[in-house]
Amino acid sequence: MIHQSQDRYTLAAQEDRCAPRTKLTIPAQLRASGGRAFQTVVHDLSISGFSAAAINRMHEGQLCWLTLPGLESLQAQVVWWEECLVGCAFSELLSPFVHESILSRYGAADIPRPY
Repeated sequence: MIHQSQDRYTLAAQEDRCAPRTKLTIPAQLRASGGRAFQTVVHDLSISGFSAAAINRMHEGQLCWLTLPGLESLQAQVVWWEECLVGCAFSELLSPFVHESILSRYGAADIPRPY
């Protein structure tokens, strides 16, 4: 049986995303399941996921945890990896309030958003 949060995750992770992605630059840590955390840079963010630098190959379906400055680790699942970039979908959609706070903190506050 598929949980409701997995249904939302599946919908959000599709190419026709339910949430717009915002280009930005955020220093962060990323840790793949069974691995050590490494420093990364988040290149875009939405309430459903993110893309970030990942020199070592990450595999589709692999669990990982993203730690943004000032926040607890956010669980995600790798959707794609290509040329040292990884795209991940959050296991739980990011709260619009948390998302807004991150965008304003990293200089993306002037970008119009649908909520």
